[in-house]
Amino acid sequence: MQFWEFVFLLSCFLVFYNYAGYALLAYVITLLTRNRVIPETTTRDFPTVSFIVAAYNEEDFIEKKILNSLSLDYPASLIEFIFITDGSTDKTNTIIRLFPSVKLLYQAERGGKSAALNRAVNAAQNDILIFSDANTTLNTDVILNIVKHYQDEKTGGVAGEKKVMSPSDKPDEVGTGEGLYWKYESLLKKIDSKFYSVVGAAGELFSIRRSLYEPVPHNLILDDFVISLKVAQKGYRIIYEPDAYAAELPSFSIRDEQKRKIRIAAGGFQAIGMLTRLFKFWKYPRLSFLYISHRLMRWTVSPLCLVLAFVSNLLLYMTSVSNLYKITFILQLAFYLMAAIGTSGTLSRFKLLKLPYYFTFMNVSVIQGFFRYLKGNQSAIWEKAKRSSGLAPTHQTNNK
Repeated sequence: MQFWEFVFLLSCFLVFYNYAGYALLAYVITLLTRNRVIPETTTRDFPTVSFIVAAYNEEDFIEKKILNSLSLDYPASLIEFIFITDGSTDKTNTIIRLFPSVKLLYQAERGGKSAALNRAVNAAQNDILIFSDANTTLNTDVILNIVKHYQDEKTGGVAGEKKVMSPSDKPDEVGTGEGLYWKYESLLKKIDSKFYSVVGAAGELFSIRRSLYEPVPHNLILDDFVISLKVAQKGYRIIYEPDAYAAELPSFSIRDEQKRKIRIAAGGFQAIGMLTRLFKFWKYPRLSFLYISHRLMRWTVSPLCLVLAFVSNLLLYMTSVSNLYKITFILQLAFYLMAAIGTSGTLSRFKLLKLPYYFTFMNVSVIQGFFRYLKGNQSAIWEKAKRSSGLAPTHQTNNK
C-alpha cells in the first residue's frame, strides 16, 4: 500500500511541477531580482537583417507571405530577403521570381529544412538572422520589436510568439485546443525569459546573431529548438518578445495535427541526445533548470507519470480505506471522460472540454513519438502539414 501511495503522490507532483510548479518557482525568484531594462533603439542602432524563409511547395500561400514580408516596417537598405525552396515542384519558384527584391535559393534536390537553413545562412550577409515559416503572417513592426533586444550584448537570440488563428472552415475542430495550448506556452516562455532564457524557440518566428549560428546536422528534425539552444549554450540569452508574432492557421484535422505532434516528439528525443551538455548544472545553472523542468520532463517524465498516476490510483481505489484516493480516482476518470467527449459532437464546442482533450492528445503523441524515435524511421525531410482554409490576416502589434 505504501509503495503505491508513494508512486501516486510522486507522479502527481512531477506532472504538476512540469506543467506549473517550476514556472511558479521561477516567477517567484524573478520577483526577487531587478527587472531587465530594454535599451531604447534609435536609427543609429538598427542592425542589418537577413530575413530567411524556408518553403516547400507553398504556391497557395507564398505570394501572401512575400507581400507580408516586404511590408514590414524596417529600413529597406538594412534588410535582405532570402527564400529557399529546395525540392519544390509546384509554382512556388515562379511566384517568388516575380519579386526582384527577394533572393531565391533553389536546388532540385530536397535535403530537408535543416540543410536548407544551413545553405541560406551561408548565403546571408547581414548581422541578424530572422527565420520565419512560409505559412505565417507577421505583424508590421515585428523586426523593430526583435532588433531592440540586440542592444544587450548578452542577447544571442529573440523568440517571437506564435498565434493560432481561427479558421473559416472548422473553427472548433483543432484550432481551439491548439490555440489554448499556445497561449499557455507563451505564458511559460514569458516566465522563462524573465528568469533567464527561453528554452527552445518556435520555427514560426525566431532570430539569432549570425555570428552565433552553428550549422546543424541535415538529419535534424527540430532545427529551431536545437539552433536556439546551441546559442544559449554559448552563454547568451534567448529573449521572448510577445510583440513580435507569427499568425498561422491550425492543422486541417486532428489527424494532421497528430502527425505533426508525433514528429515533434520524435524530434524532441533526438534533440535530447544532441544537448547533453545542458545536464551540467554547475555550468548552466539557470538554463539547465529551465531545460530539464520545461522541456526534458515534458518529453520523458510527464507522460509516464500520467500512466503511473492512473494505475496507482486505481489500485488504491480498490484497496485503500481512505476516501481521498476514491475522490482523486473519480476526478481522473472525469478528466479523461471530458477528454473523450472533447473529440467530437456538439459538446466539443465548449472550450472547457478542449483543455483535457488536447492535454491527453499531446501526451499520447509524445509516447507515439518516443517509439517512432526508437525505430529510427523519422525522416528530417518534413511532410508539409495540411492547414485549414481561410488565410490568417496580417496583424498590427497588440497594445499590452
